[in-house]
Amino acid sequence: MKLEENKDRLLLIFTRNPKLGKCKTRLAAVIGDQAALDIYMILLRHTAEITKDLNCSKEVYYSEEISENDLWDKDNYAKQLQEGNDLGERMYNAFKSGFQKGYKKIIIIGSDIYDLNSETIEAGFNSLENSDFVIGPAADGGYYLIGMKTLNHEIFLNKNWGTETVLEDTLSNLTHKEIQLLQIKNDIDVYEDLKEFDVFQSFVKI
Repeated sequence: MKLEENKDRLLLIFTRNPKLGKCKTRLAAVIGDQAALDIYMILLRHTAEITKDLNCSKEVYYSEEISENDLWDKDNYAKQLQEGNDLGERMYNAFKSGFQKGYKKIIIIGSDIYDLNSETIEAGFNSLENSDFVIGPAADGGYYLIGMKTLNHEIFLNKNWGTETVLEDTLSNLTHKEIQLLQIKNDIDVYEDLKEFDVFQSFVKI
Protein backbone atom coordinates (compact mmCIF):
# COMPACT_ATOMS: atom_id res chain seq x y z
CA MET A 1 0.00 0.00 0.00
CA LYS A 2 1.13 3.51 -0.73
CA LEU A 3 1.81 5.65 2.29
CA GLU A 4 -0.14 8.59 0.88
CA GLU A 5 -3.23 6.41 0.44
CA ASN A 6 -2.91 5.14 3.99
CA LYS A 7 -2.56 8.67 5.33
CA ASP A 8 -5.90 9.64 3.82
CA ARG A 9 -7.91 6.92 5.55
CA LEU A 10 -7.81 5.55 9.08
CA LEU A 11 -9.85 2.67 10.46
CA LEU A 12 -10.23 2.51 14.25
CA ILE A 13 -11.17 -0.89 15.67
CA PHE A 14 -12.46 -0.94 19.24
CA THR A 15 -12.04 -4.25 21.04
CA ARG A 16 -12.30 -5.69 24.50
CA ASN A 17 -9.42 -7.73 25.82
CA PRO A 18 -10.69 -11.32 25.50
CA LYS A 19 -10.72 -12.43 29.13
CA LEU A 20 -12.99 -14.98 30.78
CA GLY A 21 -15.90 -13.25 32.48
CA LYS A 22 -15.01 -9.85 31.02
CA CYS A 23 -16.63 -9.90 27.57
CA LYS A 24 -20.13 -10.47 26.22
CA THR A 25 -21.57 -10.45 29.73
CA ARG A 26 -25.19 -10.43 28.56
CA LEU A 27 -24.49 -13.54 26.52
CA ALA A 28 -22.58 -15.11 29.40
CA ALA A 29 -25.61 -14.76 31.66
CA VAL A 30 -27.39 -17.27 29.40
CA ILE A 31 -24.67 -19.53 28.00
CA GLY A 32 -21.83 -19.16 30.51
CA ASP A 33 -18.53 -17.31 30.58
CA GLN A 34 -16.52 -19.78 28.50
CA ALA A 35 -19.05 -19.96 25.66
CA ALA A 36 -19.31 -16.17 25.64
CA LEU A 37 -15.53 -15.89 25.39
CA ASP A 38 -15.47 -18.48 22.57
CA ILE A 39 -18.04 -16.44 20.66
CA TYR A 40 -16.10 -13.24 21.17
CA MET A 41 -12.95 -14.89 19.80
CA ILE A 42 -14.92 -15.86 16.67
CA LEU A 43 -16.01 -12.24 16.33
CA LEU A 44 -12.48 -10.94 16.81
CA ARG A 45 -11.08 -13.31 14.17
CA HIS A 46 -13.83 -12.28 11.76
CA THR A 47 -13.06 -8.59 12.32
CA ALA A 48 -9.36 -9.17 11.71
CA GLU A 49 -10.11 -11.15 8.55
CA ILE A 50 -12.35 -8.50 6.95
CA THR A 51 -10.03 -5.61 7.78
CA LYS A 52 -6.53 -6.96 7.14
CA ASP A 53 -6.50 -6.23 3.39
CA LEU A 54 -8.31 -2.88 3.44
CA ASN A 55 -6.46 0.00 1.79
CA CYS A 56 -6.21 2.20 4.87
CA SER A 57 -4.22 2.61 8.04
CA LYS A 58 -5.60 0.59 10.94
CA GLU A 59 -5.43 1.07 14.69
CA VAL A 60 -6.74 -1.44 17.23
CA TYR A 61 -7.86 0.13 20.48
CA TYR A 62 -7.79 -2.25 23.44
CA SER A 63 -10.14 -1.82 26.41
CA GLU A 64 -7.68 -2.68 29.22
CA GLU A 65 -4.18 -3.40 28.03
CA ILE A 66 -2.26 -3.73 24.78
CA SER A 67 -1.48 -7.32 23.79
CA GLU A 68 1.71 -7.75 21.78
CA ASN A 69 1.25 -11.31 20.56
CA ASP A 70 -2.32 -11.83 19.45
CA LEU A 71 -4.32 -12.07 16.23
CA TRP A 72 -3.68 -8.41 15.37
CA ASP A 73 -0.47 -8.37 13.30
CA LYS A 74 1.60 -5.42 14.50
CA ASP A 75 2.92 -4.89 10.96
CA ASN A 76 -0.65 -4.20 9.80
CA TYR A 77 -2.34 -2.78 12.89
CA ALA A 78 -1.03 -0.07 15.17
CA LYS A 79 -1.99 -0.82 18.78
CA GLN A 80 -3.48 1.73 21.14
CA LEU A 81 -5.23 1.84 24.50
CA GLN A 82 -8.71 3.30 24.91
CA GLU A 83 -8.77 6.36 27.15
CA GLY A 84 -11.85 7.89 28.75
CA ASN A 85 -14.56 7.39 31.34
CA ASP A 86 -17.24 6.08 28.99
CA LEU A 87 -17.53 4.78 25.44
CA GLY A 88 -18.24 8.22 24.00
CA GLU A 89 -15.16 9.78 25.56
CA ARG A 90 -12.99 6.85 24.46
CA MET A 91 -14.23 7.09 20.86
CA TYR A 92 -13.81 10.86 20.81
CA ASN A 93 -10.22 10.58 22.02
CA ALA A 94 -9.44 7.99 19.34
CA PHE A 95 -10.86 10.20 16.58
CA LYS A 96 -9.06 13.24 17.99
CA SER A 97 -5.75 11.39 17.93
CA GLY A 98 -6.33 10.30 14.33
CA PHE A 99 -7.10 13.80 13.10
CA GLN A 100 -4.09 15.18 14.97
CA LYS A 101 -1.97 12.69 13.00
CA GLY A 102 -3.27 14.18 9.77
CA TYR A 103 -5.81 11.61 8.59
CA LYS A 104 -8.60 13.00 6.40
CA LYS A 105 -11.28 10.34 6.72
CA ILE A 106 -11.66 8.28 9.89
CA ILE A 107 -14.07 5.42 10.57
CA ILE A 108 -14.57 3.47 13.77
CA ILE A 109 -16.05 -0.01 14.11
CA GLY A 110 -16.54 -2.41 16.97
CA SER A 111 -15.65 -6.08 16.95
CA ASP A 112 -19.01 -7.78 17.43
CA ILE A 113 -20.69 -7.53 14.00
CA TYR A 114 -20.48 -10.92 12.32
CA ASP A 115 -22.30 -9.79 9.16
CA LEU A 116 -19.98 -6.81 8.68
CA ASN A 117 -17.69 -7.21 5.67
CA SER A 118 -14.85 -5.38 4.00
CA GLU A 119 -17.15 -4.09 1.25
CA THR A 120 -19.31 -2.25 3.78
CA ILE A 121 -16.29 -0.59 5.39
CA GLU A 122 -14.98 0.40 1.96
CA ALA A 123 -18.41 1.82 1.13
CA GLY A 124 -18.19 3.84 4.33
CA PHE A 125 -14.90 5.42 3.30
CA ASN A 126 -16.25 6.10 -0.20
CA SER A 127 -19.33 7.77 1.32
CA LEU A 128 -17.07 10.32 2.99
CA GLU A 129 -16.03 11.61 -0.42
CA ASN A 130 -19.37 13.43 -0.66
CA SER A 131 -20.77 13.34 2.88
CA ASP A 132 -19.67 14.83 6.19
CA PHE A 133 -20.57 11.70 8.16
CA VAL A 134 -21.30 8.04 7.51
CA ILE A 135 -23.19 5.80 9.92
CA GLY A 136 -23.90 2.08 9.90
CA PRO A 137 -27.12 1.60 11.90
CA ALA A 138 -27.39 -1.43 14.16
CA ALA A 139 -30.66 -3.31 14.49
CA ASP A 140 -30.75 -2.64 18.24
CA GLY A 141 -30.92 1.14 17.82
CA GLY A 142 -27.21 1.84 18.07
CA TYR A 143 -24.61 1.91 15.32
CA TYR A 144 -21.83 -0.47 14.29
CA LEU A 145 -19.84 2.08 12.30
CA ILE A 146 -19.44 5.84 12.30
CA GLY A 147 -17.07 7.95 10.26
CA MET A 148 -16.31 11.62 9.68
CA LYS A 149 -13.98 14.08 7.97
CA THR A 150 -13.83 16.65 10.77
CA LEU A 151 -13.86 16.06 14.50
CA ASN A 152 -17.29 16.42 16.13
CA HIS A 153 -17.48 16.31 19.93
CA GLU A 154 -21.23 16.61 20.38
CA ILE A 155 -22.09 13.18 18.98
CA PHE A 156 -20.08 11.54 21.75
CA LEU A 157 -21.68 13.45 24.62
CA ASN A 158 -24.79 12.66 26.70
CA LYS A 159 -25.57 9.29 25.14
CA ASN A 160 -26.96 6.26 26.94
CA TRP A 161 -24.46 3.87 25.37
CA GLY A 162 -25.76 0.37 24.76
CA THR A 163 -29.39 1.47 24.52
CA GLU A 164 -31.86 1.75 21.65
CA THR A 165 -31.69 5.58 21.59
CA VAL A 166 -28.05 5.98 20.57
CA LEU A 167 -28.60 6.20 16.80
CA GLU A 168 -31.59 8.52 17.09
CA ASP A 169 -29.77 10.82 19.51
CA THR A 170 -26.67 10.85 17.31
CA LEU A 171 -28.66 11.76 14.21
CA SER A 172 -30.33 14.59 16.13
CA ASN A 173 -26.86 16.07 16.68
CA LEU A 174 -26.22 16.06 12.92
CA THR A 175 -29.40 17.60 11.51
CA HIS A 176 -27.51 20.16 9.39
CA LYS A 177 -24.81 17.79 8.14
CA GLU A 178 -24.57 15.60 5.07
CA ILE A 179 -25.00 12.04 6.36
CA GLN A 180 -24.82 8.74 4.50
CA LEU A 181 -26.48 5.73 6.12
CA LEU A 182 -25.24 2.23 5.35
CA GLN A 183 -27.15 -1.05 5.61
CA ILE A 184 -28.65 -2.02 8.95
CA LYS A 185 -26.70 -4.85 10.57
CA ASN A 186 -27.14 -6.87 13.74
CA ASP A 187 -24.44 -6.97 16.39
CA ILE A 188 -24.00 -9.97 18.68
CA ASP A 189 -24.96 -8.83 22.15
CA VAL A 190 -27.71 -11.09 23.45
CA TYR A 191 -28.62 -14.75 23.09
CA GLU A 192 -31.29 -14.15 20.45
CA ASP A 193 -28.68 -12.60 18.15
CA LEU A 194 -26.92 -15.94 17.79
CA LYS A 195 -29.80 -17.68 16.08
CA GLU A 196 -29.47 -16.03 12.68
CA PHE A 197 -25.85 -17.10 12.07
CA ASP A 198 -24.85 -20.68 11.24
CA VAL A 199 -21.43 -20.26 12.83
CA PHE A 200 -23.02 -19.84 16.28
CA GLN A 201 -25.53 -22.69 16.14
CA SER A 202 -23.44 -24.92 18.40
CA PHE A 203 -24.00 -22.34 21.16
CA VAL A 204 -27.77 -22.24 20.70
CA LYS A 205 -29.72 -24.39 23.13
CA ILE A 206 -32.39 -26.53 21.49
